[in-house]
Amino acid sequence: MLMHDSIYYWEGWGGKLKLANGKCRLRVFNRAKSGEPVTILRPFVVVVSDVEDSKMSIRSCAGHIATKVTSEFKINPSRMMWVEYYPAVHYGRRNEYKIAEQYILVDFTWKEGKAIHPRWRPLHPPLLDTVINLMELTD
Repeated sequence: MLMHDSIYYWEGWGGKLKLANGKCRLRVFNRAKSGEPVTILRPFVVVVSDVEDSKMSIRSCAGHIATKVTSEFKINPSRMMWVEYYPAVHYGRRNEYKIAEQYILVDFTWKEGKAIHPRWRPLHPPLLDTVINLMELTD
């Protein structure tokens, strides 16, 4: 079940200088409310993706964004799967080259409610299939 789908703004840590503030597309799904008969260890799936006019990328602020999202949406980090989504990109003079879309799973170490030490790894089936199915709900 889709809980949230919009542009998410985060404050940086620079005070008046507004260092590292930005925005991204944020989608929060709660699979426990989908009616699936299987017990789900990590029912919350959070999918973030860059937006063109943000000052910062989601990758560069992953821990900061994850910390804020889990706090604001009251998500237990141990019950959450954090995914960065990068759509396919075409480039070259005639758009003859392509970088395929990517779903990247990010694991964090959580200390005192803060996400630190992000570790990125590709998302593979069957979890990849689950996330793609969830994303189709937002198209």
